[in-house]
Amino acid sequence: MMITPDYCRAMARYNQWQNKAVSDCVAGLSPAALSEDRGAFFGSILGTLNHLLWADLIWLSRLNGSEAPTQALADSPAMTPHAREWARLRFLADGRLREWARGLDAVDLVGELTWRSGATGAEMRHPIALCVMHLFNHQTHHRGQVHAMLTAAGHDPGVTDLAMMPDGA
Repeated sequence: MMITPDYCRAMARYNQWQNKAVSDCVAGLSPAALSEDRGAFFGSILGTLNHLLWADLIWLSRLNGSEAPTQALADSPAMTPHAREWARLRFLADGRLREWARGLDAVDLVGELTWRSGATGAEMRHPIALCVMHLFNHQTHHRGQVHAMLTAAGHDPGVTDLAMMPDGA
């Protein structure tokens, strides 16, 4: 399995572009609308966004040794109390992810990654490339859930097609 640094840079840029669109969309929602249980795996729009932020920070900590969130997986939906704090931390995390991707060489994506999973309580070992693909796939998966919840609530976070990403995003 092979991915390239250019793939990582493109996906980090896509992630940042999509998170900005979601951030702009949720900025106008009431706290009640953001925290309403909408039947998603992490309940609400904010709960899902918090989980995704938490997971990105967990994966970054595994990939580059940066600080991991202190919350456990089960507490990830409550990572931030409101959209403004989520947007601030999301902006910072997206910058960290872009910086990580910018600094990658092909050799950084080869080999295995080993970590202790809080979810399973076991040591995990997988190819780095697979872990990086999971990071980006996980983002798309949960952001898709958020997009569906926002759309159902009458809000349009905009286009999500990777091929429509602006050059300057």
